[in-house]
Amino acid sequence: VRQTVWEVKRSDTVEAIAAMFQHIPCAYIADGHHRTASAVKVARQMREEAKAAGTYTGREPFNYFLSVLFPASQLTILPYNRVVKDRCGLSADQLVERVRQAGFTVESANAPIAPQEAGRMGMFADGQWWNLSLGQELAQQVAAADPVSALDVSILQEQVLSPILGIGDPRLDPRISFVGGIRGTDELERCAGTEGVAFSMCATGIDQLLAVADAGLLMPPKSTWFEPKLRSGLFIHQIHK
Repeated sequence: VRQTVWEVKRSDTVEAIAAMFQHIPCAYIADGHHRTASAVKVARQMREEAKAAGTYTGREPFNYFLSVLFPASQLTILPYNRVVKDRCGLSADQLVERVRQAGFTVESANAPIAPQEAGRMGMFADGQWWNLSLGQELAQQVAAADPVSALDVSILQEQVLSPILGIGDPRLDPRISFVGGIRGTDELERCAGTEGVAFSMCATGIDQLLAVADAGLLMPPKSTWFEPKLRSGLFIHQIHK
């Protein structure tokens, strides 16, 4: 990915950017929610301190933070796959049976699975890949669910990771790791080894992402891998001098 930078030299940069935004109906925070929230909290605190000191102007550096805008048509979302270090004492065959009981159709595969449509997942355990798809009853439940519950990562969490593999909170459980789709299925096999299990996911769609935001809901953790990515450290914005 080539990173190109142009410097804009004009005294009314802020006003010019604000004028451009008059033609943009809305913008979504697709990545960096925690960084955005942190920047807001710091700005509010420093704003109150400046107001108390009688020095607040609204143009202080802490009122701004770095961001980048992409048109939705130029943003690519890759899958965020899951690997669990162990199978909770289950053999691969036992795990397959439990997944079937959870409402999935399970078929063995002769090659790695990289799902290309929602409702399909790949599972790797003990050197074997399986193709997972939603059974009729589970598919009906998903069709009636809210935008977050209908996401493949939510279905996997609620139907497999939590009740079968004991992953209650994927944010905190050290047994689970997340592998960006850009690293491929070979990395999933390596991470799962002989004791664990890996799940390859279909990428979350842009429409799904926007539907979640429009509903005022939050995406599950590690559910999207965005490309292109900017060079880390290319710019630094000091909020306090």
